[in-house]
Amino acid sequence: MYVSSSAVHRPVAPLFQPPLSSMDSIEVPQYYICPISLQIMKDPVTAITGITYDRESIERWLFIDNNMTCPVTKQPLPKDSDLTPNHSLRRLIQAWCTANASNGIDRIPTPRAPIDKPGVLQLLDNLLVPHLQLNSLKLIAALASESECNRRCMVQSGATSSLIQSIISCSNNNQINLIEVALSAIHSLRVPPEDLKPTVTDNHDLIESLTWVLLHDSGDHCHIRSATLVFLKSVIEVTSSSLRERLKLDFFRALTLAIRDRISQQATKAALQVLWHACSWGRNRTKIIEAGALSEIIELELAFSDKRTTELNLAILDQLCACAGGRAELVGHAAGIAVISKRILRVSPVADDRAVRILSSVCRYSATKEVLQEMLRVGAVSKLCFVLQADCSSSVKGKARWVLRSHSGVWKDSPCINFQLLSWYP
Repeated sequence: MYVSSSAVHRPVAPLFQPPLSSMDSIEVPQYYICPISLQIMKDPVTAITGITYDRESIERWLFIDNNMTCPVTKQPLPKDSDLTPNHSLRRLIQAWCTANASNGIDRIPTPRAPIDKPGVLQLLDNLLVPHLQLNSLKLIAALASESECNRRCMVQSGATSSLIQSIISCSNNNQINLIEVALSAIHSLRVPPEDLKPTVTDNHDLIESLTWVLLHDSGDHCHIRSATLVFLKSVIEVTSSSLRERLKLDFFRALTLAIRDRISQQATKAALQVLWHACSWGRNRTKIIEAGALSEIIELELAFSDKRTTELNLAILDQLCACAGGRAELVGHAAGIAVISKRILRVSPVADDRAVRILSSVCRYSATKEVLQEMLRVGAVSKLCFVLQADCSSSVKGKARWVLRSHSGVWKDSPCINFQLLSWYP
């Protein structure tokens, strides 16, 4: 049975790829083919609708793509419905593969039975036994990656909480290599936010442990720091407001180092997103500035031109410029005003809004003679004039107009700007 190509998503890799000359002579029985992947089934399971699929494909259809109907019959297919292994069909497929081995077809291995709750609980108990901990972490990661059924069983059996406790314990004992395996296991679980939140919402010990990993300086641990930042992003998104308000200076120093070191693009974006979630509180903004993050963000913006990264950088700078220390850092950086003005009308409407807000904050509270001259020199004033002529929102135009009106007396006689252009916005 087949479904149209428009009904399938992300086909799995082919089980085999025999030579084209051999393929022409091979007739694959239709009922050996998964209706979703259109490949020979490796682990056939039958849904309650009576249709047989490859386990990996139907689990992806239900639990990753979040579909709730049978791909073939279009009947309701609840996520908690049973997927019954079709052992008879699997043995037929294995026999057929063996008979066609001369045509380059590999025999499919007998799949391992999905893990059950008692098996998961035994693995989690083993995490508390020092000499069993490493192998248990590796097995959890392997089993979670093996099938969606295993992953769901582990999450529902409390694996998330146990793995987080392992990370805390390992950081207390300086076991950086065990933390790497534990992070790999958590990544394999792909824990939904609603399942992660109860364990991390007020878990200050976890934040301390992840901070320790990011600041740990022993050998080449870039891959561990990268995995830590990605996990930290998921954690900070579901932590409580009270925990975010109590973040320590070392936490922001760790994020600043990660941005400076440019471990990977994914890690850098994760660090920026964590900063964004934290900088809503004034005390955090002060710590972020003290940690040196503002200057590192400007340096990052000078080096990268990715749209999403630029929008994120400008969003953080906008928040930091709400306080005097942030504005002082921005105008004190040799490229601070220049990089902000350069992004106006070049990236996106979101970037325009944030960049103009930053210049507006600077001009409202930090408009020294030197700052106003710097704005002229780097073209920020001209950019604000062009904003009023461009297809920008009324809010952005309003801020630009306010800046031009407020300081036109300083700029009107400068040779760095066309007087006629400035005179349009008295």
